[in-house]
Amino acid sequence: MSSTKLIGVDLGATNIRSALVSADTISKINSKRINSMGSEQEVLEDIFALVDILIDKDVAAIGIGVPSVVDVQQGIVYDVQYIPSWKEVPLKKLMQDRYGIPVFVNNDANCFVLGEFYFGKGKGSQSMIGLAIGTGMGAGIIINNKLYAGPNCGAGEFGMVEYLDKVFEYYCAGQFFQNVYQLDGEVVFQHVKKGDKQALAMYAEMGMHLGNAIKMIMYTYDPELIVLGGSVRLAYDYFQESMWQRIRTFAYTKSLERLKIEISELENSGLLGAAALFYDAQ
Repeated sequence: MSSTKLIGVDLGATNIRSALVSADTISKINSKRINSMGSEQEVLEDIFALVDILIDKDVAAIGIGVPSVVDVQQGIVYDVQYIPSWKEVPLKKLMQDRYGIPVFVNNDANCFVLGEFYFGKGKGSQSMIGLAIGTGMGAGIIINNKLYAGPNCGAGEFGMVEYLDKVFEYYCAGQFFQNVYQLDGEVVFQHVKKGDKQALAMYAEMGMHLGNAIKMIMYTYDPELIVLGGSVRLAYDYFQESMWQRIRTFAYTKSLERLKIEISELENSGLLGAAALFYDAQ
C-alpha cells in the first residue's frame, strides 16, 4: 500500500458513510442517514454530499461498497437492498462525471474481504475468504492476492447454495433463530450470554450448520484463511466448538491442518475495503 489519498464510501442498510484513507490511516468518518424511500437522484445527492466534504486535488480515486449486484466493469448497481428506487444506477459514470477521477464500485461483501486483506487479519495471506454473517451470509474471495468477484459480481454467494431443504443462509446466519425457532436472534444472544441452556443448544446447532458451510467452501476454494465478520462473529465463543467438530470431518487432513479461521477485529472494514478497491485494480 502507498500513501495515495483515497475516499471510501460505504452504502449500508440505514446510513451512508465516507472517509479519507491513506496507507493504513482512516480519517474521521462522516455519516448520513439514508433516505431509503427517496428517489434515485435524492439518494445520489446524499452520496455526493458526503464525498464533496472530502474531495480535493490530492484524492486519487473513490471506492464505493454497495449492498447489491454490481456490473464491476461498468460500475452499474442493480436492485440495491433497502433502496427501492435504485433498480439500475450507473453509479461509476455519475461519480466520475462529477469528480473527474477514477471511481470503483463493488458489493459490500467484496469490500469486507478487501478491508481484511489489506488492513486486518488477512494481511500477509495470498488466498482467503471473508465470510460476513449477519442476518444473512455473504462472502468475498481473494485468490493469489486479487479479489475474485466473477463476471457478474456473483462469486462468493455461498449462502445461496442449496442445503438440506433450504439454502445455507437459512441455517448458518442470524436468521436461523427466526427461521427454525421463531425467536428473535438478538433475544437469543442476550440469553446465551447468561448461560441459558436452550440458547446454548441453539447456537451449537447453528455452529454445526456453519461448519458444514465452511467445509463446502474448503472443497471449492481451498483457502489458507477464513475471516468471520458480521454481527454473528460476536457470538463465536458459543458456536465455535460445534462448528469445528464439523470442519474436522473434512477429507483432506493437510488442508485442514493449514487452515486458519480468524474473527474480524477490524473496525470500518467496509469503508477501508471500499477504498482498497483502488489497490486491487492496480
